[in-house]
Amino acid sequence: MSSQPGSPIAASELVTLKPGSFNHPQPGGFLKDNHPAPAPVLKETIDAPLEIMKFQVSASDYDRCVSDGACKPADSRLAGNVPATGVSFIDAQAYANWLSARTGETWRLPTDLEWAFAAGERFRADIEGGEGDPSDPARRWLTQYRNEVALGRKPDPEPRPPGSFGLNSRGVADIAGNVWEWTSTCYAHATMSSDGTVSSIANCGVHAVEDFHRTYMSNFIRDGKSGGWAVGTPPDNLGFRLVRERGGLLRAALRRLGITQ
Repeated sequence: MSSQPGSPIAASELVTLKPGSFNHPQPGGFLKDNHPAPAPVLKETIDAPLEIMKFQVSASDYDRCVSDGACKPADSRLAGNVPATGVSFIDAQAYANWLSARTGETWRLPTDLEWAFAAGERFRADIEGGEGDPSDPARRWLTQYRNEVALGRKPDPEPRPPGSFGLNSRGVADIAGNVWEWTSTCYAHATMSSDGTVSSIANCGVHAVEDFHRTYMSNFIRDGKSGGWAVGTPPDNLGFRLVRERGGLLRAALRRLGITQ
């Protein structure tokens, strides 16, 4: 991946997805009648082409940001052509800001919705435990545990070279591998009324992370095994990939032509 000023990321390292609609389990924690409840599933639409990195940001690319003084060194201390891991949400945001400044384009973390759209058939939502039972609160936690165990996930702590987990049907690499990815979506505490209305309060000190399934992590955590993990088995690694804003691409092209807006 090039990081020279004004030069875009190589087209082969981006996947452009056509707009589309899909049914999406909503992110966050949901209450109904003051008891935990499964997330509602809504039909969502990506209404413009989505440009997302084919691979996760590599350790060598992240190190360029570190060398420029814009990013803190990753905890993993890995180098070369493996995903950058041992990075927090704050680190991922810093890298996106640095890449935007270096290229003159606009780069950002994907939303939960965008990540799920790009993940296609490999997307899994939160590990659900069904409706909460006021007389037996532990039952839902046990159901969540059994549902996670049934997925058959095994510990896999060593980051692997790009492409090791293959492509999904949308041409995006390494979805549901062993690097969990930060998104820009805040955790939300949501309440559902009897008529289906949902009201929520966002907690932007915690963000959704996605991989083998969706869960939530405190922004400053670089290693899920150290704490800050919402539920279930912690992630093997924390990394990220970015989305390029098409509007930002146009603005960069105009700047290269000496046209300002």
